[in-house]
Amino acid sequence: MVQIPVDLPTGATTVSADWTTGGNRTVIAIAHGAGTGKDHPFLTGFAAALGELGFSTLRFNFPYVEQGRKMPGPAAHAIATWNAVVEFARANEPSASVWVAGKSYGGRMASMAVADGLVVDGLAYLGYPLHPPGRPEKPRAEHLPAISVPQLFVEGTNDPFIQPISQFEEAVASCQDARVVWVEGGGHTFEVKGHKRPASEIGSSLAPLVAEFARR
Repeated sequence: MVQIPVDLPTGATTVSADWTTGGNRTVIAIAHGAGTGKDHPFLTGFAAALGELGFSTLRFNFPYVEQGRKMPGPAAHAIATWNAVVEFARANEPSASVWVAGKSYGGRMASMAVADGLVVDGLAYLGYPLHPPGRPEKPRAEHLPAISVPQLFVEGTNDPFIQPISQFEEAVASCQDARVVWVEGGGHTFEVKGHKRPASEIGSSLAPLVAEFARR
């Protein structure tokens, strides 16, 4: 485990991260969802599978998790953390490309950081939270068209955060360079009714999709 310094608007802090070096000169930085942390089995399974495919991985916590809180802090704190994480990755593998991936909230915060100027090679969203469940009138997509690097949306067809799907498809169509990979029957955590699997197995099953995207 490593500690990454982060300059927040409220002052300096550090966040915990797990850094694993691969051999293919590509780093994938991975952020957790709003109600979890970097050590959730979904993320550890996802990162381990990417590592087996040769990628360097960097899983990290957002500051609010480090502080023992359950609810995310200001978006500016998450954006500052993403900037620090990518800076750490580039410092440790200067010749590598850097891709970022996030589960739900973590992916949305990555997209906001990139729209705000963070330089990466691409973004992968594991369940992009287009709107709160049942609140399609509150979409979170206005910044997506500003992103010029490739974007991959891995989405479950039954995810309540993207219903109606037609609205989600409109948001993706507004992007400069985006594609969607559907998980048939998948919910927000990619669970499929009648097909129970451990979270670590679900996470690892998504790694090849992101690996193919990062190798484009």
